[in-house]
Amino acid sequence: MKLGKLPFEYLSDILEKIPEYDSRVALGAYPGEDAALIDIGEKYLVVTTDPITFATDQIGWYAVNVNANDIAATGGIPKWMIANLLLPKGTSKKDVDTIFSQLIEACNEFDIKLVGGHTEITNSVNTPVIMGGMLGEVDKGKEVRSSGAMKNDSIIITKRIPIEGSAILATEKESLLISKNISKNNINSAKKLLMNPGISIVQDAQIAMNAAPIHAMHDATEGGVAQGLTELAKASNLGMLIDVDKVPLINPSKDFWEALDLNPLGVISSGTLIISVSQQNTSTVIKALNNKGIEASEIGVMKENEYGLKISSNGNIYDLPKFDQDEITKVLE
Repeated sequence: MKLGKLPFEYLSDILEKIPEYDSRVALGAYPGEDAALIDIGEKYLVVTTDPITFATDQIGWYAVNVNANDIAATGGIPKWMIANLLLPKGTSKKDVDTIFSQLIEACNEFDIKLVGGHTEITNSVNTPVIMGGMLGEVDKGKEVRSSGAMKNDSIIITKRIPIEGSAILATEKESLLISKNISKNNINSAKKLLMNPGISIVQDAQIAMNAAPIHAMHDATEGGVAQGLTELAKASNLGMLIDVDKVPLINPSKDFWEALDLNPLGVISSGTLIISVSQQNTSTVIKALNNKGIEASEIGVMKENEYGLKISSNGNIYDLPKFDQDEITKVLE
């Protein structure tokens, strides 16, 4: 099988084999959903897990952010984290200290408590791997699901794409980019995207939810914004039309994609939140995000399921490209 997440259809088949949940599981393991919801009384416990496998630098920071993003995209507030660190033979105490410092710093940034985990040196990995787990809370009635989009909803994305993929390539494949005549200045600027604008969508989600009723949200991670849109549409049993000319690219890495023959729509895009909201509330949500310094773009509309998943460009309509394998894996293999 190819590197990356399992194909959506195959994952769906696997998840259908899970036995029936007990009555306290309000949302279990369903394709396209960012987290599970468990009834704990007046609130839902929001539960997620996400590994860091592409990046090797700042992996503690990545691990906290991507797990917190899943909680936030489900409408919750991230609260507690556990981390399983698998480290290759030859890892030094300094390396371990660095990773833990990153985890603690990132947790402090979001007022998250690191409450447990596991760390070991193993021959099973060649580079450090963190498998994060996170718990959060959301008041009942305020949870948001990827499957909640409605026909004729506007589709909004926050920030520009692909923030995470740009930072990873600039850090992990600097020599390759230089060999493709990408300027050192652009590479250094792309590295800084990890911290500014950053890969968190926690604030994005909270601002959007406070501005208007949100029907669905989804975190654009592996497979990029195209895969995120696909997962949201399929979870909601709807089609969509996306105007790709309205999808903004992050500036420092614009030259990366042609040089590496990669489609930025399929590059891992943590830092971008996909929002489905009624057309009457679209401008309200965008204005609220803009007022907090977060760029937001209306890029499409939800359609009936029979319409399929389509993109438009220069007046022409095409199928939305599929990225079962993240584009970035082509140069990380």
